[in-house]
Amino acid sequence: MTLDRLARPLHDLRISVTDRCNFRCVYCMPKEVFGKDFQFLPPKALLTFEETTRLARLFVGLGVEKFRITGGEPLLRRELEKLIAMLAAIPGAHDLTLTTNGALLARKAALLKDAGLRRITVSLDALDDATFRGMNDVDFAVDRVLEGIEAACAAGLPVKVNMVVKRGVNDDQILPMARYFHGTGVILRFIEYMDVGSTNGWRMEEVVPATEIARRIDRELPIEPLDANYLGEVARRYRYRDGGGEIGLITSVTQPFCASCSRARLSSEGRLYTCLFATSGTDLRQLLRSGADDSELVSAIGDVWRVREDRYSEIRTAATSIRPKVEMSHIGG
Repeated sequence: MTLDRLARPLHDLRISVTDRCNFRCVYCMPKEVFGKDFQFLPPKALLTFEETTRLARLFVGLGVEKFRITGGEPLLRRELEKLIAMLAAIPGAHDLTLTTNGALLARKAALLKDAGLRRITVSLDALDDATFRGMNDVDFAVDRVLEGIEAACAAGLPVKVNMVVKRGVNDDQILPMARYFHGTGVILRFIEYMDVGSTNGWRMEEVVPATEIARRIDRELPIEPLDANYLGEVARRYRYRDGGGEIGLITSVTQPFCASCSRARLSSEGRLYTCLFATSGTDLRQLLRSGADDSELVSAIGDVWRVREDRYSEIRTAATSIRPKVEMSHIGG
């Protein structure tokens, strides 16, 4: 077990495989910033599957037990199922999951499951088609994401759905989303709109607190709290009293969980970040490509984690919320 300065273990590794996305969601990759002239990373800058797998194996040696594949949109990375198979074969990694916007999931779900993916999370911010098209800002239909979710379920992948809630934009979709997934076995999680990156124009008044979300749902579909599955679990869990499954509330703005955060993030070009709200990362790609051996890489990773003391959400103020931060699209949320 590798501990940081606040005695938090290194347990989870989020691996971005691309900085590109086919959506331009207003809270993540706003079109006015990430438009046609935006310079994404060239292919040669990305870690190869072999480099990613080598680093992942070394992270396991430092205590990591869970990998989450992210982007950008990870399904844009060609032959991603090959990387899934490589990561699934690493001894000691007990969980392998992926977060996607679902646009390409219908044709990829079975391949991912066969390669060794254990679970999947789909981002879906509205059931109303006009609202969803407005939020993804590329006129993508909600039915196509729902088809991807159905394909994942049919392939045997447990599915969670993440909804980022922004007041005045899609908070009227809280109950429709709860009704739709109630009783389906899909776990719906509501995420407070966060000040990730520096381009989404975040304002506190647009945050719908998790307590308000829970009250809205409870009035129609009564819920009660559940214990966490494990220390450091991101979502606060609730179950429907009628047996219709469970939901989660991710409360990093109003009820921060920095004290139990065990997540490191590896960007697609090989930079190690120790917080979603980080201002900079450590270049592991340079070490990889300069011939560093495993012991040197392990030492570099361990040294970064051991001096970690990030707790941005606990100390968020008007001043910290506007400081430059890495974009969520770059390190995958």
